[in-house]
Amino acid sequence: MSDNRQSLSDLASLTGREAVATQAAAASEDRADAYMAGQIEEPSTPAPLREQQIDKQGRAYATGRRKDAVARVWIKPGSGKITVNGRDQEVYFARPTLRLVINQPFGVADREGQYDVIATVAGGGLSGQAGAVKHGISQALTRYEPVLRAPVKAAGFLTRDSRTVERKKYGKAKARRSFQFSKR
Repeated sequence: MSDNRQSLSDLASLTGREAVATQAAAASEDRADAYMAGQIEEPSTPAPLREQQIDKQGRAYATGRRKDAVARVWIKPGSGKITVNGRDQEVYFARPTLRLVINQPFGVADREGQYDVIATVAGGGLSGQAGAVKHGISQALTRYEPVLRAPVKAAGFLTRDSRTVERKKYGKAKARRSFQFSKR
């Protein structure tokens, strides 16, 4: 038994694993000592996990979806103007609640009035389109400023809301509703 252990330790020393492990431990100790002595500084903010994704015009692009609506969204630094299908947001989304939904990502990220938004939306109704634009703005915002990903994700704006209308089944009046029963 002891011969086997001896031969294993000899094999480990031949491969250099012990030497590498002791060198790594010594290097980490030296780094910790230098940090404690104030000779080096640790980075205060971690580097963003993702890279900024900008096109040649300086815009960030993303696609947002909600129900049957699909929104293509471009954002760029500006005065906070939001254009949807070539019209101003007040004209396209007349209800204030829909405009409130669209501006939620900027509120969470503390970027109100700092980005211009150009969006094209197709499909669904106004509520679904507003949700799609919100999803697209959130995605584009995290592509323009990757450090904003954490607060926007914590608010739940990066998750695509997958709830859609259930399809109608045959033999039913609607998706689940039966036809009126007549006893006689």
